[in-house]
Amino acid sequence: QVQLVESGGGLVQPGGSLRLSCKASGLFFDITTMGWFRQAPGNQRELVAAARRNGITNYSDSVRDRFTITRDDGKNTVLLQMDNLKPEDTAVYSCAAEYQLAPSAEIRETWGQGVQVTVSS
Repeated sequence: QVQLVESGGGLVQPGGSLRLSCKASGLFFDITTMGWFRQAPGNQRELVAAARRNGITNYSDSVRDRFTITRDDGKNTVLLQMDNLKPEDTAVYSCAAEYQLAPSAEIRETWGQGVQVTVSS
């Protein structure tokens, strides 16, 4: 099984920056995709950004050009650099990963506990 631990949330003023980190641990064969989702009160959870092992990344239109996702497979870590933050970015951000326990095994999914990001003056 894979466990995810997030860090880096907090309070920042509009226009500021934060960096979220998510580290995977446990026994696994491969982590195929790591990404970040967010959920604001009253809203559905939405994908923010994801990074696949082959290097392909994708972003929500609302964060493209402001957020950057990077993977460090040697450390089983994914980072989300968030710049030019806006009040509408306020949400609980959760890390997620898809992984396999063995070659050709089923893809499994795991989630972190989530961290609060608040953008306010």
